[in-house]
Amino acid sequence: MFEKLMSQMQNQTEEAKQKLDNIRIKAEAEGGLIKITATGNRLIKDIEISDKIVGDKEALEDLMMVAINRVLKKIEKVQKNEMGAVANNLMPGMGSLSNIFGK
Repeated sequence: MFEKLMSQMQNQTEEAKQKLDNIRIKAEAEGGLIKITATGNRLIKDIEISDKIVGDKEALEDLMMVAINRVLKKIEKVQKNEMGAVANNLMPGMGSLSNIFGK
């Protein structure tokens, strides 16, 4: 029984990772001067930089950091939801287990 549960957990975890690969999460800084798109697995897929900010290196660096940190926070929430769903599917009613994953 334990082996079956472990196998199910591995399968559902892999499915969740694949689903996260297909999720696109976007964040921006300073009203869209910098836009970042990433997958649910923290892979940056696109960075858009407005022509308005290109000449100011220091501002560009600051806004890039803001936008990246915002997208990473959003990704963390999505990952917690997905992994919490895996835990709930494997062991319904085990609230304490799903709390480990932030659900």
